[in-house]
Amino acid sequence: MPKMFLLFSHTLTQEQIKDAKKSLEIEEFVKLPQNLQELWSNIPPDIKDLNPYLEPIKEWLKEHLKNEDYALIQGDFGATCKMAKFVKEHSAKAVYATTQRNAKEKMVDGKIVKTSIFKHIMFREF
Repeated sequence: MPKMFLLFSHTLTQEQIKDAKKSLEIEEFVKLPQNLQELWSNIPPDIKDLNPYLEPIKEWLKEHLKNEDYALIQGDFGATCKMAKFVKEHSAKAVYATTQRNAKEKMVDGKIVKTSIFKHIMFREF
């Protein structure tokens, strides 16, 4: 059964875990090692070429990713695109989570405060 590798800066919700197990038949969720998670979560905005920066993550994935596996990829737009392409080139599936946003506004101390609540809908392939 496939694993889901998390190139993701948040914690999966119980709803996402349940959906991944049911719809994608995910058996195991694999987080990046701490040093690689720090790289992924802190991509500098002033780097012109992301390829050298992402190389340690690519090397780690080459060692662990199998054809039947998935990679949940969300984060910096350019890095996300590059890693989705990389995962697909290595015969695995790259996905992202879709959500429905419900915005609510309320008056607090004479100011309008807007709160957005995100609900997981599904995983979609890149």
